[in-house]
Amino acid sequence: MNRPVVAVTADAVSAATWGVWGTIPAAVQPWAYITKVTEAGGSPLLLPPVPEAVEDVMASVDALLITGGADIDPALYGAERDPRTFPPDALRDATDFAALAIAERRGIPVLGICRGLQVIAVSRGGTLHQHLPAHAPTVPGRHTVRDIRVAPDSVLGTAVGASTSGHCHHHQGVAEIGEGLVATAWAKEDGMIEAVEDPSARFLVGFQPHAEEGDSEITGLFKAFVNAVH
Repeated sequence: MNRPVVAVTADAVSAATWGVWGTIPAAVQPWAYITKVTEAGGSPLLLPPVPEAVEDVMASVDALLITGGADIDPALYGAERDPRTFPPDALRDATDFAALAIAERRGIPVLGICRGLQVIAVSRGGTLHQHLPAHAPTVPGRHTVRDIRVAPDSVLGTAVGASTSGHCHHHQGVAEIGEGLVATAWAKEDGMIEAVEDPSARFLVGFQPHAEEGDSEITGLFKAFVNAVH
């Protein structure tokens, strides 16, 4: 089999339960990402937040999935940190932005989910709303399902249709989308940007909701992402 290898960005946590070893530091990512990439025909490869490893890992993969995670350091888009912005993860920031730069240089497909969308926007000079009370999780650790309007002629629209729903867990969002990007989805309730794309790229899509938690309709996004390798 010749399955495309997809780099999946991962978090480092200080305490993960690990069998007989109890609680230890670990590099982790929710299994749902792994499942969606595998079901779409890809072979997932975790990319931990180790900036010095990015060049070698990204040279060996066929696509990049930038996953959800901590708030991006506001200094990266020229803003002071709002008190409601969570402390940044410098290693994760450095890894994600470096991986994205290499993926774009190589012209391989990129899919950004939640934080991943925000990384794409900021990398192009875009900015973020640091706190959106109406979009913040009602219950931490649980997703809120939101209705989304999608531009039907976009890459996202081709994959999921002109209307969909998304599993959201975020309190930040895109304010300015950045150079070369176009907005392709919006929250039906208030028009908040839910997706961006680069029309000039083979496949470069950022989607705010957690598509890895979605149903078969959203799975089309992962299939389009993996299929774009060929």
